[in-house]
Amino acid sequence: MKSISEKEFKEKYLSWENENLELKEAKKDFSILWKKKQKKSILWYCVALWNEEGGKLILWVANNWKIVWTKALQNLVEVREKIYNELWIRISTEELNVDWKRVIVISIPSHKIWEPLKFYWKPLMRVWQQLREMDDNTLRKILNEWIYDWSAEIIPEATINDLDEEALQKAKENFKIKNPNLKDEVDKWNTEIFLYKAKLTKKWKLTKTAILLLWKPEARSLLHPAIAQITWILKDKDWVEKDYQHFYCPFILAVDEVLKKIRNLKYRYIRDYSLFPDEVDMYDPYVIREALHNCIAHQDYTLWWRIQLIENEDWYLIFTNKWDFLPWSIEKVLTTEIPPDYYRNKFLVDAMVNLNMIDTIWSWIKRMFQKQKERFFPLPSYDISKDTVSVKIYWKIIDINYSKILAKDKNLSLMDAYWLDKIQKKEKVPKEISDKFRKLWYIEGRYPNIFLSKEISDLIWKKDSYIKNKWFDNHYYKDLIIKYLREYKQATRKEINELLWNKLPDVLDNKQKENKVKNLLYELSKQWIIKNERLGSKSIWKLDEN
Repeated sequence: MKSISEKEFKEKYLSWENENLELKEAKKDFSILWKKKQKKSILWYCVALWNEEGGKLILWVANNWKIVWTKALQNLVEVREKIYNELWIRISTEELNVDWKRVIVISIPSHKIWEPLKFYWKPLMRVWQQLREMDDNTLRKILNEWIYDWSAEIIPEATINDLDEEALQKAKENFKIKNPNLKDEVDKWNTEIFLYKAKLTKKWKLTKTAILLLWKPEARSLLHPAIAQITWILKDKDWVEKDYQHFYCPFILAVDEVLKKIRNLKYRYIRDYSLFPDEVDMYDPYVIREALHNCIAHQDYTLWWRIQLIENEDWYLIFTNKWDFLPWSIEKVLTTEIPPDYYRNKFLVDAMVNLNMIDTIWSWIKRMFQKQKERFFPLPSYDISKDTVSVKIYWKIIDINYSKILAKDKNLSLMDAYWLDKIQKKEKVPKEISDKFRKLWYIEGRYPNIFLSKEISDLIWKKDSYIKNKWFDNHYYKDLIIKYLREYKQATRKEINELLWNKLPDVLDNKQKENKVKNLLYELSKQWIIKNERLGSKSIWKLDEN
């Protein structure tokens, strides 16, 4: 907890209270999520401040600006996680000691282009110090926000003489694949008409999109100061650079050249329970191509930064480019079928769609994840930081138990595979996800330090066997208890536990075994076969002979 004086705190945070600053007193508690008859929650204010171009919610400063102590919101990690799960946005929190008084500062980012947040289907806004449903004019202003499209700019100096003929032919073939109904007409069009139909020109004039995709490398100077470049770097397992090469426009050809540089050897599995084929390619070519094409489509070229592809010869590929990740989270992409309303380079995206290079919807991300899942490989890892997005594609197994689960459980959903992948990468998952996998015998350890079960194939078999033979097992265990009581006349719970413990299925943990014994004793007592009595300070079990 950071300590500052009250004077410093007021100078830094309390300049004035307006639409971007909310001060609330909460001496004992403040709800994170909405509860019945209690709309004013952290969630409520996050929605409103997001829609007001971001701001801060400060707890706990009274209306008279007097700082008070609070015991509420002791777990700020939980606050951030719950808000993220509800709204798919990342907030930041600060816990301050202001002259021995605890104060919480919650920072909410500004809304994204065309994307107001809603609180239970209603967009919110602040009017002075009151929260209200957003009026039509304010909502319309957000939905109609204008965004600069670098890729749609016309370049007057560009001429058709600098067009790369090989790139043009490839563009036409791709256009035919994307538009099979126009296949017979494409060859009849002259170059100007094709460029217009493929949406590479604007008002019949050449655009930055046309330069990026189809023009000769020398033409990239027309894009200055933007950088139209893909850099491939090869690094060894110790992250030491071994080789590199730069690739320039036309990007429709550059992608194939980059693919030739990547070592895509055969990866041989150690066959385990006949789960795996003998060998597969290290990388699925579709996954590499899709990742590169989307780096090109969504790169922020105004930041003068090249697209990078780093090949680590021992583990993975890393694709990095400059842009905001528009869906804001991978979880949102994998769980929704609704495409985003906004693309950074809308003109470039439309052209690449027409040339069969990408889809406008986010299905390509899902397909990348699905391809890796089908190969029993780790799923792509995204690193989404300010203005930069990196995606890591793995070519070999991290934890063999993850691959065993995917191979054995054919009905495993993509989201379940996603959470299991996080566990194998030692990343934190929500508690409810951990509980779900524990019931399936997929994980071990105490939350949050959980890991995939070491003998998962055996566990899955034992689990299935246990469920199928549950009726038989119960009778077997009950019979053991009855025989023991007939011979020894009585038994404590500890003695019964010792009798059954090693005979219970190994797939059960200690707590589950405790519950199993408890249920067996309960069923026998309900059948009037055994009874429980007190013997001094002990509780003992006997046969019920009445």
